[in-house]
Amino acid sequence: MSALGRDTAWRFFGALVVVFMMTPLVLVVLFSFGANPVTNFPMGGLTLDWYRRLFDLDYFRPAFTNSLIVAGAVGAASTVIGTMAAMGLKHLPPRQAGIALLLASLPVMLPALLIGIALLSFFVRVLDVPLGLHTVVLGHLVITQPFVVLIVQARLATMDEAAAQSARDLGATPFVAFLTVTLPMARTSIVGAALIAAAISLDDFIIAFFTIGSGNTLPTLVWGMVRTSLNPTINAIATILLVLTIGSTLVALHSSRYRG
Repeated sequence: MSALGRDTAWRFFGALVVVFMMTPLVLVVLFSFGANPVTNFPMGGLTLDWYRRLFDLDYFRPAFTNSLIVAGAVGAASTVIGTMAAMGLKHLPPRQAGIALLLASLPVMLPALLIGIALLSFFVRVLDVPLGLHTVVLGHLVITQPFVVLIVQARLATMDEAAAQSARDLGATPFVAFLTVTLPMARTSIVGAALIAAAISLDDFIIAFFTIGSGNTLPTLVWGMVRTSLNPTINAIATILLVLTIGSTLVALHSSRYRG
């Protein structure tokens, strides 16, 4: 096969992979606007009735509010803790910093099911605390923290220390030097990391399922609804989650992009 033929074949294969990955998402969004109460073709026209019915459900608003509360708390807490950790890693020798990053990244490498079971046992058997939104936030911090640390640490590693050192030489405390010099220079990466953490939290089902106790977030609500029926209101919830997750991730990627 010629080089042109191989290139065409790879392009065709890549296009098939993209179509295979995107088709389910497109269908979810499409069926959320379909007038047909059964999620199949023909759709019977376009409508917003499923979104209206969704917001009329008594159990949707609490789940939506819970998801926003958890995602916001996780984003804020991850930002503070992750930035502090990244600042500490910056001052470690390279070998020790690499080991610390590896240990911090372990939750990302482990199965989410294992983390969920471990957190449930820890909260109930060891700490003996009631499950709720606070345990969901703590559980999500375990899986979001590595992303924040890696993003912020990568930005801090490229920053020139001269400006912060000059502030210290002029009498600024380490905290003041951080607020006036380091934070403005790393602000976009920190905001991007916070949005990515919030997006991960918003989309998580497994850890939320094991740690929430009573109540629901949007992913656990969808799981409960799918067990009993399959109607376009589920597609509407999935579309809302898709928009929120992809939107926050795109903003985060744009914000965290290094611009010199």
